[in-house]
Amino acid sequence: MPDHPISDPEVLLLASIAASLEADYPSQQDDWAASPFGWIKRQPSRTVGKIGEQLVSGWCAARGFDVTRAPNSDSDRVIGGLLTEIKFSTLWKGGFFKFQQLRDQRYDIAVCLGLSPFDAHCWIVPKAVLFDQPEGVQPQHGGQSGTDTMWLQVNPRQSPMWLHEWGGSLAEAYAALHRLSATNSGRA
Repeated sequence: MPDHPISDPEVLLLASIAASLEADYPSQQDDWAASPFGWIKRQPSRTVGKIGEQLVSGWCAARGFDVTRAPNSDSDRVIGGLLTEIKFSTLWKGGFFKFQQLRDQRYDIAVCLGLSPFDAHCWIVPKAVLFDQPEGVQPQHGGQSGTDTMWLQVNPRQSPMWLHEWGGSLAEAYAALHRLSATNSGRA
């Protein structure tokens, strides 16, 4: 009985060459192998976004916020009475998070959750603040037609000064969400 399911000698030769090349191409997955979040990196990108929404929803609910489904497709959830857009990123090789597909739709806040292999960062940013920033928020697509979709790139070790008020650590993000939620409930 062979040690592996490959029986074709040509495929075996190719697999042997691939194995010898593997060390020359370190995988980002290696950083995530022992991480409690590593399984997320192995999911298809569409699934990763859904997992990000579930992580944020679960974390906010566990921290005492009321979390419900959004009333329409302009936002993902209602958290603490605020229409919420949830953006999720894992750490890119360059040491930054990239929160993509930010659009000018109907929501009050954007929750940007970034995961590293053994850490998490989060920012709870009012939409009006997010779209009024020259540093970090950029058009996602080129050309004049690409200005409706933005992304926010954040190095968690050197985040832009304007972002400090809105989180960084999970505890700081919780404090920002608590402030914003309390302000919102005062308006009702």
